[in-house]
Amino acid sequence: MSARQQLVRAAGLAVLALGASLATPAAAQLRIGSLAFEPCTLTAEGLPISVEAHCTTYSVPEDRSAPDGRRIDLAVAVVSGDNVAEPDPVFFLAGGPGQSARESYPQIAPVFREVLRKRNVVLVDQRGTGGSNPLPCAEVQGEDAVLNAELDSPEVARRAAQDCLRALEGRADPHHYTTTDAVEDLDAVRAALGAERVNLVGVSYGTRVAQQYLRAFPGQVRSMVLDGVVPNTLFLGSEHARNLEDALALQFAQCEAVAACRDELGSPRAHLDILRARLSADGAPVAYRDPTTAAPREERLALAHLQTVVRMYAYQPAAAAMLPLVLSEAAAGRYEPLAAQARLLIDQLGESIMHGMQLSVSCAEDADGLADAGEDGDTLLGGVLVDFLKAQCAVWPRGRMPEDFHAAVVSDVPALLLSGEFDPVTPPRYGEEVLRGLSAGRHLVLGGQGHNVLPVGCTPRLLARFLDTTDAAGLDAGCLDGLRPAPPFTGFYGWEP
Repeated sequence: MSARQQLVRAAGLAVLALGASLATPAAAQLRIGSLAFEPCTLTAEGLPISVEAHCTTYSVPEDRSAPDGRRIDLAVAVVSGDNVAEPDPVFFLAGGPGQSARESYPQIAPVFREVLRKRNVVLVDQRGTGGSNPLPCAEVQGEDAVLNAELDSPEVARRAAQDCLRALEGRADPHHYTTTDAVEDLDAVRAALGAERVNLVGVSYGTRVAQQYLRAFPGQVRSMVLDGVVPNTLFLGSEHARNLEDALALQFAQCEAVAACRDELGSPRAHLDILRARLSADGAPVAYRDPTTAAPREERLALAHLQTVVRMYAYQPAAAAMLPLVLSEAAAGRYEPLAAQARLLIDQLGESIMHGMQLSVSCAEDADGLADAGEDGDTLLGGVLVDFLKAQCAVWPRGRMPEDFHAAVVSDVPALLLSGEFDPVTPPRYGEEVLRGLSAGRHLVLGGQGHNVLPVGCTPRLLARFLDTTDAAGLDAGCLDGLRPAPPFTGFYGWEP
């Protein structure tokens, strides 16, 4: 659930210095295969980053079993280097489910700098996202579903899903916005581009799309890179609560190991438990400044605010380093930093995820595999995500998927798998599970890192080298050995020197 998606601003600030060089002028027109492209600029919401590209649309049937019925336009972009020599492009597959490839790309564009010397990067907004007949749900958009004070029960979540369905009537049939539909779209675009084979680079949920494409069209895949690996056998959402607890244990141990953090701030685990109990009861009133507009706000801090901040901060070690401080302040009754960060995340997540498309994927592919969430009662998230999803999927249309959809992928296609040691969503054990079916695969675990690690350290160079050689085993990954987790903040000035 590339998730982030997650802390877009924090990730983007790391590449601002590179932003100007990414916006090189595009040629007036570009033709690849049967597709004609016009110059366009890709931007990242809320960030001063842009990438020059070429864009077009490609029409496909919404329902492939009814080719004469409604058609939808897929938004397609190509980012091209100066001297592209190789005929096999890279398809970048975004996370979520519900994120746009074109909107996600500018945040990680520096990752592909070396790749673009030889290959084009193709971005197809998955149907239901971005410019491909997007399916937003204003009532339950993204994580805001959990934070909305009125959406406080599965029954209300169910009614909100019904409202969304009514809003989509006449322009989309949610049955046809699954991963299986998206995979067929990708191959249609591949064929239109005239590419015999492609290289797949999937992030988070995009790793599911990559594996499903490989299963459906094995002859069209030259290589595959999976960052934040989602096993085919996994029902998305079923292990979110436990995975977060495991990641928090690793991250909180960093504070316990630093005297200044341990002695000045106390135990982040203890503070989290205190806050969970306090906010589960009556919540707490808080007055603070909106982090975007600086306007004064007053609201009642709820458990959902705490859950969202902790969960989303855990995605990125640089953000997780602030958790001990934020939790210490809130446990002492100073809720302003927690409230401001919750508000920032609510706004960002609501803009980046198309919740209607997310429901079409999750309800068709995952809902039936979600057990009752009672066993997660001792975790921070508890059963809220599972309960809400099951309530919404009780009314959301269910699309199709192959019978072997949840079978492990088995292939000899060269594959490079990447995981972050502290990933709270797709932990390294997921990569190990998928690796067992990939005879030409290799799994790299980046020490002290979180969810989605392609931009970290020398990983972009390893990516380019792998795409050149398709030899995962031969990669010299020693440059990753020095990676360490971000040290915990011990005050608002940062960490100890």
